[in-house]
Amino acid sequence: MKIVIGCDHAGYAAKHELIPLLKELGHEVVDVGTDGEESCDYADFARKTVQAVRDGACERGILLCGTGIGMSIAANRATGIHAALCHNILTVRFSRQHNDADILCMGARILGIELMKAMVQEFLDTAFAGGRHARRLAKIENQVS
Repeated sequence: MKIVIGCDHAGYAAKHELIPLLKELGHEVVDVGTDGEESCDYADFARKTVQAVRDGACERGILLCGTGIGMSIAANRATGIHAALCHNILTVRFSRQHNDADILCMGARILGIELMKAMVQEFLDTAFAGGRHARRLAKIENQVS
C-alpha cells in the first residue's frame, strides 16, 4: 500500500519513528513534511496529505500534530475524505470498519510511540465492513453544506 504521512512540528519526532515501521510492513511511504521541529502550520501538511489521498496517489494517510485535533479538522474540510482522530486501538478499528477512514490523525503529545505504532498497524490491517455502514456514509456524502 502507498501511504502518505504529514505532520507539523509537534509530530515531527513521531513521524520519524513511524516511517521505518511502515517500510518494515512493506508499504511505500510518501513524506510530505514538515522537515524539522520549527513551528509551522498544521493546515499546510493536512492539505498535502489530503490531496495525495483524494487524488488517488496514495491509498491512505497519516497525520500527526500535538493533539491530532487540528489535523483532523483541517483534513475533514475536504469533500470525500474521512479523517479519524483516534486515541486507542478500538477507535482505530471502528474508524476503518464503520467509517472507512482513509486518514488516521493522532496526537503526538498525547500518545506514546508504541501505542501509535500499534494504532498504525491496526489502521492498515482493518478493512471497511460495508453494509449498513456504507449506507450511513452515503448519507454524510450527500448532505448539503
